[in-house]
Amino acid sequence: MLLGLLPLRADNLKLHTVVIDAGHGGKDSGAVSKDKQSYEKSFTLSIATLLSNKIKAAFPDVKVILTRSTDKFVELRDRANIANKANANLFISIHINSATSTSPNGYSVHILGKSSNKNRDLFAYNMDVVKRENSVVLLEDDYTTKYQGFDPSDEKSYIFMTLMQNAYLEQSLLMASVISEKLKGGPIKADRGIWQNPFLVLWATAMPAVLVELGFISNSGDLAALRQESKREQIAQRLFEAFSDYKVMYDGSLEVQQQQRQQASVQPEPAPVAPVRYGTQIFASSKLIDASDPAFMGYKPEVINIGSLNKYIIGIFESEEEARKANETIKAKYPGSFMVKLTSEGATRFK
Repeated sequence: MLLGLLPLRADNLKLHTVVIDAGHGGKDSGAVSKDKQSYEKSFTLSIATLLSNKIKAAFPDVKVILTRSTDKFVELRDRANIANKANANLFISIHINSATSTSPNGYSVHILGKSSNKNRDLFAYNMDVVKRENSVVLLEDDYTTKYQGFDPSDEKSYIFMTLMQNAYLEQSLLMASVISEKLKGGPIKADRGIWQNPFLVLWATAMPAVLVELGFISNSGDLAALRQESKREQIAQRLFEAFSDYKVMYDGSLEVQQQQRQQASVQPEPAPVAPVRYGTQIFASSKLIDASDPAFMGYKPEVINIGSLNKYIIGIFESEEEARKANETIKAKYPGSFMVKLTSEGATRFK
């Protein structure tokens, strides 16, 4: 099962880069305590910094990138772009929850997608949280153009996003499961589970990605824990342990995959070499999506299947130059897309 959950990477690299996203910042305070003395942006930066330092100390070979290291405003798409440009293996977005009532408490872990309860309508649960986290785009200039007309208050805007499934849903779920387990028994007591929700910052990332809500700033018990530096350190330690466990599984999986590829490469006669082509991968899904689906905006995708993952690629040419020209147009419609090289072995990402 592990091989089906972790990425099949052509470059055989281990987990080399993680991006830690401290939610909100600058003019975007995020959630605020009822006494107006504590801000989500401060708690997320503190925990993100502690987690970053722990990973750097334990894994000097891993590059750790913070989307912000100070109290500054960073646009949602820029947070994702930081991770995409770094070719990161993992994206962790840290947030603090809030509610109008003071009774809700506890932590939850979120990945991109529809509601994890098949009997619950996508917009009937957790949408208050989703809308609040996504509403930061209203602070950005010309956000309707940047996010393809996305309106955080309009539930219809989320329908298209759910079609653009994260290419790494299974891996994201694995990381979310590890985090959820590690947070049990920590400073934030209640476990609110793992959810699939259409968060913009997760939609735009091209790697396994999770968003963690570490308690409710509106709850007196959670707030008391978050205000203590020692408790925030404990939370960061538990997140670090989750990262460590995930990295072991990720790296170990790659070694097994390398052995399998080496065994598969032993053939009595060399297979014909297919011509190299270039295109743009717009998204991937474990489900097979019909080519007439509105998500493809009229494009006819070529589907590359790798295990249980289907990669959808458009703008394919034998000329890299032609493919790059097409990519400029495609990128405007699919912000999370990226260039790939197509060979007989499949599709691999390249700059």
